[in-house]
Amino acid sequence: MSRNMEIDFCGVKFKNPVVTSSGTFGFGKEYNDYYDISALGGIGVKGLTLKPRTGNPPPRVAETPSGMLNSVGLQNPGVESFLKYVLPQLKKIDTNIIVNISGNTMEEYCEMADIISDSGCHIIEMNVSCPNVKQGGVAFGTNPDTIYEITNKVKKHCKIPLVVKLSPNVTDIAEMAKAAEAGGADGLSLINTLLGMSIDIHKRRPILRNNVGGLSGPCVKPIAVRMVWQVKNAVEIPLIGMGGISTGEDAVEFMLAGASLVSVGTANFVNPYAARDTVEGIEKYLDKYDIEDINYIIGKVEAWN
Repeated sequence: MSRNMEIDFCGVKFKNPVVTSSGTFGFGKEYNDYYDISALGGIGVKGLTLKPRTGNPPPRVAETPSGMLNSVGLQNPGVESFLKYVLPQLKKIDTNIIVNISGNTMEEYCEMADIISDSGCHIIEMNVSCPNVKQGGVAFGTNPDTIYEITNKVKKHCKIPLVVKLSPNVTDIAEMAKAAEAGGADGLSLINTLLGMSIDIHKRRPILRNNVGGLSGPCVKPIAVRMVWQVKNAVEIPLIGMGGISTGEDAVEFMLAGASLVSVGTANFVNPYAARDTVEGIEKYLDKYDIEDINYIIGKVEAWN
């Protein structure tokens, strides 16, 4: 029996709900060598800044139990290089393109939104939550007034849907979500990495040169699911859920909690086929429970009273 896997997210049609998380999938073409990534609903490209960034000094990645820490620091070639050299190749692939942007000032975010809106990409994901960068991200993403202000300003420069990526490193995630919604966000993505630290007990120094970094992987999944559920109950705009998704079962859990799209991140480093396998896993779930339309399960968790 044919199952409907199509999702309408902020007016953009996705062939299925599975996308990839920024920073874990390169610019897409790297994984296209393993399988045809047009099988995915969309790809989140590596985070971009207005100008090229070299990122943080190494070591900047460390393995942890059930996850990893990273302090890459948004190394990227800059938005102009992406548009000139990378995007033309991505447009040949039949999937949606989600462009993740970061900036040190509101003006940088606005300028990037202007440039990308006319590029043929499908969604802008605004990163206000990256814990690796010493300027911009942390300050923007942990204060509801600032989230409202930057969302409101950047939205005026967007001709395509604007999704705000929320930081979990806050006291009340629902408060931040409502601030972004009030500022005009078309959707939200959550969660970004949790701030963590790992120490080499023999050298008595942090493993990461930046001392701290973003924690991701299966270890964060219960926190991410909880936050998606809380935000779903606080806002009306659609959500992209992420944080430890490795299988179709993981993805379904996020969708039951309230996510319309699900993003595979760290799992791509362990299994290059993880995102494709997640699509197949969701299809098997629909078959098992004879569910005709994927949209039926969004937000359908029956919480205990």
